[in-house]
Amino acid sequence: MADAGRRQRLVVVGGDAAGMSAASQARRLMGTDELEIVAFERGRFTSYSACGIPYWVGGAVVERDRLIARTAEEHRARGIDLRLRTEVTELDLARQRVRARDLESGEEYWTGFDRLVLATGARPVRPPLPGIDAPGVHGVQTLGDGQALLDTLAVTPGRRAVVVGAGYIGVEMAEALMNRGYEVTVLNRGEQPMATLDPDMGRIVHASMDGLGITTVGRADVTEIRTGPDGRVRAVVAGDLEYPADVVVLGVGVEPETSLARAAGLPLGAYGGLLTDLSMRVRGQENVWAGGDCVEVLDLVSGRERHIPLGTHANKHGQVIGANVGGGYGTFPGVVGTAVSKVCSLEIARTGLRERDARAVGLRFVTVTVESTSRAGYYPGAAPMTVKMLAERRTGRLLGVQIVGREGAAKRVDIAAVALTAGMTVEQVTALDLGYAPPFSPVWDPVQVAARKAVAAVREAG
Repeated sequence: MADAGRRQRLVVVGGDAAGMSAASQARRLMGTDELEIVAFERGRFTSYSACGIPYWVGGAVVERDRLIARTAEEHRARGIDLRLRTEVTELDLARQRVRARDLESGEEYWTGFDRLVLATGARPVRPPLPGIDAPGVHGVQTLGDGQALLDTLAVTPGRRAVVVGAGYIGVEMAEALMNRGYEVTVLNRGEQPMATLDPDMGRIVHASMDGLGITTVGRADVTEIRTGPDGRVRAVVAGDLEYPADVVVLGVGVEPETSLARAAGLPLGAYGGLLTDLSMRVRGQENVWAGGDCVEVLDLVSGRERHIPLGTHANKHGQVIGANVGGGYGTFPGVVGTAVSKVCSLEIARTGLRERDARAVGLRFVTVTVESTSRAGYYPGAAPMTVKMLAERRTGRLLGVQIVGREGAAKRVDIAAVALTAGMTVEQVTALDLGYAPPFSPVWDPVQVAARKAVAAVREAG
């Protein structure tokens, strides 16, 4: 414990959403005379939207700096000692200090702390394949990664792109590259794209991507990235087939960046993420908090810990941590697993459990799938929408919703997210007083149409 009356020092490791939200909130609650804040960030940017990188690469966002919410200079003007291009290499929890290395000068030094926030984020999965480090092969996790990819696209004479992986980043980068005029092939280890959906819903995404001119190959286990005489990528090998490539983008997911925490003996969960209590304090620690993509959080539907790396969660974690560090009070109760994405005009959304998630936790359930439209069928612009819903067989409790459709489809998942958070049954969902007018919805909203069908399925199942 720090001496009474002495200025406290908060050290933050990681300068993006969770870390800088925590620092900013703590600064709002405690003045510079009470709290010194030192934040370390190994990259060149801080407080930026990683989720916006595919749209910057694709040209929808014209300027990189539009993705930066707050610059380093702005943080420093608020009394936060933010040190860019500085990597924390060791945590000494017993002596309450961290070792940092300046990546420009190579200088190493120790910095003590009274309170520590770990917001080290996640790292892209980079399979150990032959040729994975060849010029022209890119991961897309940071603004620097996005700039490197754009630099490659600017000097690449060919127009063939291969995306490895068909999750959120994979399909978003496929769209970005197509918008840049590339012939795009997506190689996916699973049968269907978007493993966050059940396969029957992923099949709709697959058909739509093919219709857009994006070649999507399922059950494609990549084994090698081949290079040409110049050392640059020229093809991706999956099974017995070779897919020509002038540029390759890796979109095979991320995993928590917790190497520092592991070396320090901090508790990690099944997915490798840090484990915290409701206040985002690391379990078993008095003065250490963690948030963002490096932590696991409680899934309110399944009751188990999950790793869900999203900027929305990271910002909320930071607010909670900053409140607690700054002398206030806050908790983060958990998530229901809501996410939305798109590929061109196709919108993709999910919340709650998939079928395999429900089986994994031993739930008995029913599923229903309905076809509806985004507006009244007679109103101009009405677009098709498919809604899949899971409900607990005995109680009728809503377990999950997946939606694939055109304009107006994805954000309807928020209805289900609220219902899941409240623990509502599908019958209760049918009674929700939702907004209606022909330009916005049919008389029965598509989510409620699915809920009505789920009510019938629950009753039939006894």
